[in-house]
Amino acid sequence: MPQSATANATAKWDAGQTPRRISVLGATGSIGKSTIDLLKRSPQRFRVVSLVAGGDATALAGLARDLKPEFVALRRDEGYAELRGALGGSNVAFGAGRSAVVEAAQRDADLVVSAIVGAAGVEPTHAALAPGRIIALANKECLVCAGGPFMRAAKKAGATLLPIDSEHNAIFQALGGADPATIERMTITASGGPFRLWSKEAIAKATLEQALKHPNWAMGPKNTLDSATLMNKGLELIEAHHLFSVGADRLSVVVHPQSIVHGLVYFADGSVTAGLAMPDMRTPIAHCLSYPERMEAPTRRLDLAAIGALTFEPPDCDRFPALRLALDALAAGGALPTVLNAANEMAVEAFINRRIGFSDIARHVEAALEAAHKAGAEREPATIDEALAVDHNVREKSRALLAA
Repeated sequence: MPQSATANATAKWDAGQTPRRISVLGATGSIGKSTIDLLKRSPQRFRVVSLVAGGDATALAGLARDLKPEFVALRRDEGYAELRGALGGSNVAFGAGRSAVVEAAQRDADLVVSAIVGAAGVEPTHAALAPGRIIALANKECLVCAGGPFMRAAKKAGATLLPIDSEHNAIFQALGGADPATIERMTITASGGPFRLWSKEAIAKATLEQALKHPNWAMGPKNTLDSATLMNKGLELIEAHHLFSVGADRLSVVVHPQSIVHGLVYFADGSVTAGLAMPDMRTPIAHCLSYPERMEAPTRRLDLAAIGALTFEPPDCDRFPALRLALDALAAGGALPTVLNAANEMAVEAFINRRIGFSDIARHVEAALEAAHKAGAEREPATIDEALAVDHNVREKSRALLAA
């Protein structure tokens, strides 16, 4: 069972009397914007404590003036002067750089939304772990890059993890507190991305603009491109392995173009429970923000009769080799998931900058995994710092290879 099934799972939060104190790491990104939308709609239920953004000082200052948090931070130092000009003299404290982000994560909050994209979110999310605190986790890399040590740190700290990813949130709800021994299999769904019906040859020639046209979801460029390669499904399986303590042999993916069913749980008696919702990230975010209660979210309601049909098909790992690479890394374990994640981030960045082709993303990740395997990457990083060191080394090697 996930960490979310422990300490705070039965605690009751009286939203009518005590606003829940919220920090948002990644406030100006896709998940952050959806979170802020929900927080603004229920000001009596929530109090914003701190906000973190990447480098958009203008957007962060606007949120600070609007939500009046105690503290805001930029990850990039170069935005500090602009932030100071916008917030100097206000009642909002501010900072920039690594230490400021960690300070924002450690501010006294009841719930921290971890929505910084990439490995940059691992350190502040780890810093946010504290007794009784809920971490609403949207950052995949905490579990893909450093899953074992992160889960151990969360347990030691007495923090509760709630998954924001729609697939893991659906599975968490579908589990219903079931005995893990009764679970035969968990399945997450994939929309198939923009190239679901494309030939292998056409996919190889895909442009950045084509890859960024997701059929169902509005996400940032990194997650959208991971959806186009199906790498996102592989990363999500690695997440599920750590969140739900389920082996690779009991995890699977099915392509579901309508993105209505997000996750399924198969039980020993033949029963299957599933989490369904319209494709809108505000649904799982709302579930996490108000857990264990429920709050209203301004999302379209599911009407199965209007949709008419839901279809499913197996994933094609020949046309989408990134998924195969992720499955192999999960099965092999050790440091390979960390290598997979770092190499993929670097390759996606290179594709965004038009330095490599679309199919080169998976080719680069495969080369990085092969090199790591030859170097002996069987041991899982024991600590967060060890995982980040592996991540750093892979990025340095990738940077040199992708610049050649």
